[in-house]
Amino acid sequence: MEKFIDIVDLEFNYEETDGGRKINILDGVNLEIKKGEFLTILGHNGSGKSTLAKHLNAMLTPTAGDIFVRGINTKDSSRVYDIRSTVGLVFQNPDNQIVASIVEDDVAFGPENFGIAPEKIRARVDDALRAVDMYDCRKEAIYNLSGGQKQRVAIAGIIAMRPSCLVLDEPTAMLDPVGRDEVMRVIKKLNKECGITIVLITHYMDEATDSDRIVVMSEGKIARIGAPLSIFSDVNFLKKCQLSIPQSVELLQKLKAHGVQIPSFALNEDECVDVLAQYFSTNAIRR
Repeated sequence: MEKFIDIVDLEFNYEETDGGRKINILDGVNLEIKKGEFLTILGHNGSGKSTLAKHLNAMLTPTAGDIFVRGINTKDSSRVYDIRSTVGLVFQNPDNQIVASIVEDDVAFGPENFGIAPEKIRARVDDALRAVDMYDCRKEAIYNLSGGQKQRVAIAGIIAMRPSCLVLDEPTAMLDPVGRDEVMRVIKKLNKECGITIVLITHYMDEATDSDRIVVMSEGKIARIGAPLSIFSDVNFLKKCQLSIPQSVELLQKLKAHGVQIPSFALNEDECVDVLAQYFSTNAIRR
């Protein structure tokens, strides 16, 4: 995969008003994000993952080190437009990003402010709404939508600006299970079918299982980078980083702890069902 974002020796801190003591939020972060990949960032509260997200589209700039987005340094204030049209940022509360009362008007807001020609905005809005499966709701009032639908509209508003990368900072944190499933389905679709680079920050371990890679952060540093299987099979490491494990992994581990000889590993519900079906089938034959 082609390198898309390059994070080099990134440090960031806020300065306290009393005494001028500096608090390090990010401390020597190095990471390459590949074009078209699905990258998930995990970490306990205060680990620095949300601060890192805000650096990826120049909402924050490094205290030290550099971030390059397609070769553009985010410290270059003259290129902020180029960076933010390349990397879109979606927050956990969709109400903080929705600015209009009607769905299609809200999605059109970004392209209008980017100076896109009016005749092109209609096509962009329709394409974005179709991408998040909200086209049939284009005339709906925002207040009539569910939480999951609102978040999909917020994502559509970013997509309408045609970014190559979406950074989503806990986009399902305020949603019920149905809304979470809706949003995650759309995120995976945008990655697999539209080729959009996804950087997902989440507290839900189950949302990370389909990632290409997982980055685990702790105390402002990267604790580990690896494939989902590698990360989630190391339960002691996850506990050390104050993280939970996916429910399917937890279930199989508890069964093994009680003497059930489960032959393989499962990251998600479907894989877990297959593993259990195989186990019961094999044991039924033996009996």
